[in-house]
Amino acid sequence: MRLVLLGAPGSGKGTQAKRLVKRYGIPQISTGDLLREAVAAGTELGRAAKQFMDAGQLVPDEVVLGMIRERLSQPDTARGFILDGFPRNVSQAEALDRMLEEMKQPLDLAILIDTDYDVLMQRLTGRLTCENCGAVFNIYTNPPRQDRICDFCGGRLHHRADDNEETISNRLRVYDQQTRPVIAYYEMECKLARIDGEGEIDTIFQRIVDAIEQRLKRATASSDAIGQGAAAPGAETEAQAKDATQKATARKVTKKKTSAKRAGKATTGKKAVKGVVKKKVAPASKAVKKATKKAVKKAAGKKAAGKAVRKKAVRRAVPSLEQVLRVVEQAVAREIRQMERQLEQAAKETARLLARVARAEAQGEKRVSRAEERVRRIEDRIRKLTGKNPPGRPRKR
Repeated sequence: MRLVLLGAPGSGKGTQAKRLVKRYGIPQISTGDLLREAVAAGTELGRAAKQFMDAGQLVPDEVVLGMIRERLSQPDTARGFILDGFPRNVSQAEALDRMLEEMKQPLDLAILIDTDYDVLMQRLTGRLTCENCGAVFNIYTNPPRQDRICDFCGGRLHHRADDNEETISNRLRVYDQQTRPVIAYYEMECKLARIDGEGEIDTIFQRIVDAIEQRLKRATASSDAIGQGAAAPGAETEAQAKDATQKATARKVTKKKTSAKRAGKATTGKKAVKGVVKKKVAPASKAVKKATKKAVKKAAGKKAAGKAVRKKAVRRAVPSLEQVLRVVEQAVAREIRQMERQLEQAAKETARLLARVARAEAQGEKRVSRAEERVRRIEDRIRKLTGKNPPGRPRKR
């Protein structure tokens, strides 16, 4: 099974990928791991990638695809693979499909672990990671038994510096902008399985397995139907060839029998007919075999051609209007949710600014009143010392 795993940060892709590896015995291929391994090994692609990474630039798609091609050429990917972290945009998805077609390893399914952003925010802001064994906990959903202590190795749990609300919001926004078109691309190709990413880990994993098994059953049924449809014309041709040859032979034998009976030589006629039958049937059986072989070859050619055409048609099946409308509707709904979140964030920011302005105004009024009080005290001193009002002040009556 050849899979692409899609999901936002915090959706649980890593956890589910490890379980899929154990279940189906296929490797998980992470582009991040491939880059690090290639750079560490100093391969040609690794050196090329390092130049871009040292310059603070993104590694080009050609380099990443080259690493993926090398990895997929290894024997452990013969039964399938799980691609994680790639593709991130539509151009990468198209390039990946072309490469897999060339390698005769077309993609079977793209699995999207779909999780609400509020849930993702809670998962990421509450995440705690063990410094020793790397185990992950969450203060909201999966807290450790002892505060800041790992349940497995007793190591210290720490909160990553980038797991704050502002950084996570930015990461989710970038993911949504980049990956939404990729989701629509695979949905238009009829290769997307959208999995509800909320609930227990075992429940989510079972949903993924059900989607994979359903796709496998559909693929098996489709190949069987294509095989049967392509074999029918050949079988019909073979049967027709046999039938026509046998009829021609029977007509010749019948004609010889009739002529022998009319001559009044029953015994001799029978022997003659038997001789004729023996002489004529043998060549006829050779003709049958020859015609059968020819028909079988022709049927095999038609079967192969029909199968190739049907596979091509299945791969390039045009999505229905309902599927297109569903994709558009989901994209619009996500856009509206994102706008609502942005408006809510803007409203909160506005409220904070107004509160700061109000505090500044209150502080300004206090300062003015204190200054006026000081001026009055100074004037009183001047009045007491001189017996006169300060300059610029009218005498009170």
